[in-house]
Amino acid sequence: MHEDANRAVEAAAPRRLGIFLVTTTAVFAADVISKILAVSELSDRSVELVPGVLDLELTRNRGAAFGVAGGATILFTLVAVAVIVVIARVARRLRSTAWAITLGLLLGGALGNLLDRLVRSPGLLRGEVVDWIHLHHWPVFNIADSAIVVGGLLAVLLTARNIPIDGRREPTGSADSGGSAGPVGQGPAADPRGDRDQGD
Repeated sequence: MHEDANRAVEAAAPRRLGIFLVTTTAVFAADVISKILAVSELSDRSVELVPGVLDLELTRNRGAAFGVAGGATILFTLVAVAVIVVIARVARRLRSTAWAITLGLLLGGALGNLLDRLVRSPGLLRGEVVDWIHLHHWPVFNIADSAIVVGGLLAVLLTARNIPIDGRREPTGSADSGGSAGPVGQGPAADPRGDRDQGD
């Protein structure tokens, strides 16, 4: 049963990778386009959408998401590059739709803010990130920040529920469990796959 399930997971791998790439592209494109519009339309004004709750206000952020640690611009740029590399490597093992969406949100958000660090003033690796969504009593943020936060929360939830990135289902009757026994006189039930999936 587990062999059939894992074969089905492997067959669906290209689809999961496609979901990951589509999510990444959608987040990145939405972030870039929204920042271009924000710079163009909000440079000399703000727009109140919900009085006392939400308005659009252009700011430049040298720190991390929501304006944290504004003096560590280069450090956050290097961290973003490292995160992107790690996600790209992990994505090769994607077999889970939930993880494909989660990593796509994280990568799209990281790429969106990294682009600002690379191309905006005052210079390479030190560029200021464009923020434009202002919830009152909350720091101004952008679509990339939102995607990173949502992706991070989803990652915590998936990890807490023991949902693996590679989508494999581990056999429950292996000898390592020490408790499951096979038919009388045959000892613990054997796992025909052995340890082949361990560590994937």
